Amino acid sequence: MSTGEGMRHARGVRASGIGSWPGTDVREALRVVRGELTDTAPDGVEGVPYLPELPARGPGADMVGRTAHLLVDLPVDLQPQGWRLVDRPGRDHERTGSWWRQDLDELAEAFDGWAGPLKLQVAGPWTLASSLWLPLGDKVLSDPGATRDLALSLSEGVAAHVREVRRLVPGAEVVLQVDEPSLTAVSLGRIRSESGYRVLRTPEQGELVTALRGVVDGARSGGAVLVAAHSCAGDVPLDLLRSSGADAVSLDVALLGTPGWEVVATLIEAGVELWAGTVPTGPDPAAPARLVDDLARRWGELGLPLRDLASLTVTPACGLAASTPAGAQAVTAATVQAAARLAELAAG
Repeated sequence: MSTGEGMRHARGVRASGIGSWPGTDVREALRVVRGELTDTAPDGVEGVPYLPELPARGPGADMVGRTAHLLVDLPVDLQPQGWRLVDRPGRDHERTGSWWRQDLDELAEAFDGWAGPLKLQVAGPWTLASSLWLPLGDKVLSDPGATRDLALSLSEGVAAHVREVRRLVPGAEVVLQVDEPSLTAVSLGRIRSESGYRVLRTPEQGELVTALRGVVDGARSGGAVLVAAHSCAGDVPLDLLRSSGADAVSLDVALLGTPGWEVVATLIEAGVELWAGTVPTGPDPAAPARLVDDLARRWGELGLPLRDLASLTVTPACGLAASTPAGAQAVTAATVQAAARLAELAAG
């Protein structure tokens, strides 16, 4: 489990976001995120602000390209098919690095003097392996050796990234979110080759767990106090995420049927936290009370004590890149309201 206990003894129900944000102004995005999640959070709610991702800025600001820049000794370049491993860094690598430098400079300024949780997001090893292309050939996933090298490189890069943020914001309790939207497809053998005529190999359970665990361990070695594994997909392999050693799972709870909730209950009983994607990201982020009441009802049906709702973190159902800046701010405010409602229910 995590080397730090600060996040495990939070001051109340937590509220956070997934990571992606609309627009191209990272300074403004940071201002809104910090303001909504920390400056206006009511009693009983602890906000977990985060470094927003702004994919609208273009190539290199997308989740895959952004995370690929963190890889150690595995440079990438943007090709017609997508991001591809190459022999040496090029113009696309430099552009991505420029986005990262801007983001971290703005983060250090926006959180100067901050003491508390601060979340970062990276794509996980299986999302990268199913998205990046080999120098000559198909996706990295098609080659077990290349997949292993990618996971090791990502683990090393994540550790360095967490250390850098801790240096820039010394009071931060760094939380790392590992985004794995492709994990379900990879684990079920649904990733197709470049031609589309065949399906790429399906890794064994042990290989899936080892790669994920390596990134979790890398984050902890860099000083992360908590690692959350996130997916907005349906049929997330929750047992696999538990085996990876992640401290928390972050899910769109609307996609959980009864079997999924039963697995979630076993995770909670084993000490794994739930980051509940509860607030819709569409035009109606309202009705947080009704949505949270539905969550509490399901919680009670599982036989879990209502007081343990205080251990939850509330998030939007998924990222906010497709929203407008005003819409993203409204969803974030609704997330804080939902966390406040949960705190009321937990207090009885």
